[in-house]
Amino acid sequence: MSEWISVAEIFGENVFNDAVMQERLPKKTYKELKKTIEEGKELQAATADVIAHEMKEWAIEKGATHYSHWFQPLTGATAEKHDSFISAPKSDGKILMEFSGKELIKGEPDASSFPSGGLRSTFEARGYTAWDCTSPAFVKKSPDGKRSILYIPTAFCSYTGEALDQKTPLLRSMEAINKQSIRLLRLFGNTTSQKVTPSVGVEQEYFLVDRDKYLKREDLIFAGRTLFGAPAPKGQELEDHYFGTIRERIGSFMKDLNIELWKLGVTAKTQHNEVAPAQHELAPVFDTTNVAVDHNQLTMEVMKKVADKHGLVCLLHEKPFEGINGSGKHNNWSMITDTGVNILDPGKTPAENTQFLIFLTAVIKAVDEYADVLRISVASAGNDHRLGANEAPPAVVSVFLGDELTEVLKSIENDEYFAGSRAVQMDIGAKVLPHFVKDNTDRNRTSPFAFTGNKFEFRMLGSEASVANPNIILNTAVAECVHQFAEQLKDVPEDKMEDAIHELIKKTIIDHKRVIFNGNGYTDEWIEEATKRGLFNLKSTPDALPQWIADKNIELFTKYHIFTKEEIESRYEIWLESYSKILNIESNTMVEMVQKDFLPSVFAYIDKVAATAVAKKSVVSDVSTASEGKLIKELSQLADEISTGLETLKADTAKALATEDPLANAKAYQTVVLSDMDELRKSVDAAKLYQAEVLEDMEELRKSADEAETLIPDDLLPYPTYDKLLFSV
Repeated sequence: MSEWISVAEIFGENVFNDAVMQERLPKKTYKELKKTIEEGKELQAATADVIAHEMKEWAIEKGATHYSHWFQPLTGATAEKHDSFISAPKSDGKILMEFSGKELIKGEPDASSFPSGGLRSTFEARGYTAWDCTSPAFVKKSPDGKRSILYIPTAFCSYTGEALDQKTPLLRSMEAINKQSIRLLRLFGNTTSQKVTPSVGVEQEYFLVDRDKYLKREDLIFAGRTLFGAPAPKGQELEDHYFGTIRERIGSFMKDLNIELWKLGVTAKTQHNEVAPAQHELAPVFDTTNVAVDHNQLTMEVMKKVADKHGLVCLLHEKPFEGINGSGKHNNWSMITDTGVNILDPGKTPAENTQFLIFLTAVIKAVDEYADVLRISVASAGNDHRLGANEAPPAVVSVFLGDELTEVLKSIENDEYFAGSRAVQMDIGAKVLPHFVKDNTDRNRTSPFAFTGNKFEFRMLGSEASVANPNIILNTAVAECVHQFAEQLKDVPEDKMEDAIHELIKKTIIDHKRVIFNGNGYTDEWIEEATKRGLFNLKSTPDALPQWIADKNIELFTKYHIFTKEEIESRYEIWLESYSKILNIESNTMVEMVQKDFLPSVFAYIDKVAATAVAKKSVVSDVSTASEGKLIKELSQLADEISTGLETLKADTAKALATEDPLANAKAYQTVVLSDMDELRKSVDAAKLYQAEVLEDMEELRKSADEAETLIPDDLLPYPTYDKLLFSV
């Protein structure tokens, strides 16, 4: 009989959360900390010392011996360095366990080996981490429960102050949207709200495979996805895995995953089987954006650790298996006032909810004007395999509103009265089933940016990436459009405000309705229509990234101090290099697997078939060996194709690698990048070469290898096949 768990008792037990702080901190200290969190007031050193002491005492009670400033460098992962609480030994040889306010507030990790895009030279090592008190500290225990570390969420910057992480610009973007939203709310007579916070809920998709089988696949180990693999006899065509019964082994994993996440204060709520075999999803309750980002990073990390305990491996790559759906994230985004009002909630009569309509049209305008950077925010080598592949939204960014809201906006555009649609009672036709109110909009799974009742669901995100960048861009773009609205309305007399708002909403709808699309985003007709409307269709990462340094985008991010111009250009360089490096790793892995494992398997099977033919002839001289000869001919032809493809892949990879400019001196590069973009264009050329030639070579080589795989017995293949990976858990 399984052990009973009280979720209420374990939830947040390893988090230094508000309840713990209220209990342990002196009232004055607690109030000062809350002012820092809620109002951005500077934290005094003496206050920090008290907090640090209580945080240390709490962590030691949880078994912690070390603390770590936990940060998110531009690798997409998290980083940590552990320091123990011990101080220098006293004269009697004994030590004290100490943790000061200075140690809490600031850390000094080595910054030389993290991506900086030329902002730092490798010999310039100093970097700083700064405590983000808006995201609570927590204790993580080792899988065996014998070690505990106190983790303190922090921002990460260079010695000269450049942001080298995801958190710093995210917090800046949250400040921007707060400031501009409060300005606009004041024009509506709202004097009670003091803060507007973007709120996010992140749905996370993932695959689980058997660990022993995973370890036999070099491509999964190094690339995170299978570079070879013929389809299994059964895939997802029966649609029986989606929301199907959760298998016992997976259920045990999910139970332990939930427990570990709940202890860390992550509000894991929904779990289910996804569309593809071996694919699953987890979704939490909404939280403030920076906490939601931190929690999603924690979720991915805990998923991998819990999977390992169950003899499984959690795959977070966007497309680990060819021919079945890949994995993504859905970023559910809204705006909440400190009085608890969801600004994007239309209420029962959205046509009369002017505040909702003006913020709604601000979001529509933001998506239209900054569709290119929203596309860039989800760009990666892995995600390129999903977008537009009838399993994820297309690369064209559009907005889905549903029928009712679309009609509301049309009525405003045409100065017509909107009669409204009354609540519809759903009658399914069986008397025993309850009637319920139908939602005012359907759900559109093909839309990149869909309104889903009281929030927008940004559906393009890849499963492996941090959700920080999409939210940085979304927050900043909306802040700019809200700012523009506030500027246009700030001098309007009160008696003319209603008409001015109506005209502003009307003009915004007319100017930006091209981005609204409620149909099927998977069709070729929509892509043609999007082109006619003048919408971006940035199909791949190398196509999209150059837009990052467009003048309008540099102006946007520098205006709100989200990034400096140098920080923008450094990220451009990092993303380009990352794309090329990923494809280079995949190419090298493919070459090694073919040379060392796959071709020898083909030759071994040819030898075995030939030996069978010889043995048959030795027993009965006139027996037919036509079937063996046909198979040998087919395998030999495929082996020749594989060998030719292998040499082509090697040559094109070498060519792409030679195109890259590693920039030996980062300081010299920084000077160059400020004056012209020639060096960055070299990186673009390299990325495009990897995309146009290396990736195509890999796909051609894979075709021959996958065909050969179908002819070779499993015991002669060097790796487990798709049927073993997808259906054995």
